[in-house]
Amino acid sequence: QRMEAYMHGGSSRSDVNQGRLKALRDDDRHMKTDDLSSVARQTLDRRRHGGVGRTGRGRPDRVMQAKMEIHETKRMEAALAAADAEAILNTEQSGLIETEHEMEKTYKLTQQELKRDHLDEQMSRQIFDLNLGQYAPYGMSYDRSGRYGLLRGHGGGHVALMDCHTLALRTEFYVNEIVRDGTFLHNPTMFALAQKKNVFVYDDSGAEIHRMADHTDIFRLQFLPYHWLLATVGRAGYLKYHDISTGEPVSTHRTRMGPCSVMRQNPSNAIIHLGHTNGTVTLWSPANSDYLVKMLCHRGSPINCLAVDRSGKYMVTGGADSTVRIWDLRMYKETHSYYTRGGPPTDLDISQKGIIGIGHGGNATFWSPEALKVKVTSPYMGHKMPGSGPVEIVRFRPFEDVCGIGHQKGFSSIVIPGSGEANLDTQEYNTNPFQDSKQRREAEVRSLLDKLKPEMIALDPDTI
Repeated sequence: QRMEAYMHGGSSRSDVNQGRLKALRDDDRHMKTDDLSSVARQTLDRRRHGGVGRTGRGRPDRVMQAKMEIHETKRMEAALAAADAEAILNTEQSGLIETEHEMEKTYKLTQQELKRDHLDEQMSRQIFDLNLGQYAPYGMSYDRSGRYGLLRGHGGGHVALMDCHTLALRTEFYVNEIVRDGTFLHNPTMFALAQKKNVFVYDDSGAEIHRMADHTDIFRLQFLPYHWLLATVGRAGYLKYHDISTGEPVSTHRTRMGPCSVMRQNPSNAIIHLGHTNGTVTLWSPANSDYLVKMLCHRGSPINCLAVDRSGKYMVTGGADSTVRIWDLRMYKETHSYYTRGGPPTDLDISQKGIIGIGHGGNATFWSPEALKVKVTSPYMGHKMPGSGPVEIVRFRPFEDVCGIGHQKGFSSIVIPGSGEANLDTQEYNTNPFQDSKQRREAEVRSLLDKLKPEMIALDPDTI
């Protein structure tokens, strides 16, 4: 099964490829040749009677067959080596909290009890609260490695870059105006902030590098790491893509649905999901001027937040009707829903292992990975912040069992066991939290060479 996954992307992907080949052969067999030229008709006849590995007269082409056998052998050897490496290297396993008997409930476990009785000294340091009410509410964004965090105050423009491993402050400055959103770019040395009028790019020392004058009154930012694209949306309702490697705008799309303050990307295919005030969610790519899919997710109530899981199969939306709905993106249908007590959901996030984090009122509720596929009766964990609601942002830290919560009194960091990926792939660009400056420069050059074109963003990531 592991070899099949490495060769064809799984058994289901292999069946899809076989189905496509069969459909192409059926089209060739029943194709109408009345409108074809003589050259095209000869080419079609040659493909019907010959094919790959055969000559035009139907005889086997031994040279081509030998090349195909060598190529298939190399693919098999590479798949076998990858499966063996996975069995050897991926030895760490992430586990959820388990109770000893049925009377115990995991959602009753508080962070104080977890810190006192169940965590080691290093992990217990990740549970802390920052009282920063002067510039609240606060938002948090983590880089791809989970090493650095970008803390920003919406009220007074307080921006801080933190080293989450050592809990040290790397840089801190004030922009003296509203900061609506922020995101890291290709590595932790550069980040973008959506301020009152424009989007500004800063380096890790706090120095302003660039002002993006074309992006005005922006509410949300998303960076696509494999395409080096910065996507923005704001009060005017325009979705804009900007290539940060060349500094040139790529495309601008008019959503025609008014101001938009909810935007997330699909990690599997880089499709942008926008949540609108009329209860719909639209899916966008830079290659299409109109939306690819439009879904009515919450009838009669605006979309407050949404998130897409790591596999790209499930989408979670939260509306002003105090419901959280789970959607299967393979069928674009709702599977089940949950009700939030204490206020409507204000932010959502899905961890690398599929744990759903929901911020509503002064609470943060976490559901197990099974809650994506089937409806469960009780949540996995919970965290209460009296007097700090509503929650501004909920973000899981990559490769760590840590979740950051921004609220009206500052920022809180809590531990959610089993939320992070235990095995780290250091060959992936900018996901190694221990890389030095030389490795970072090399990864930057390699990722630029492997940069994908914006036209390759599609609903099916396997299409060419």
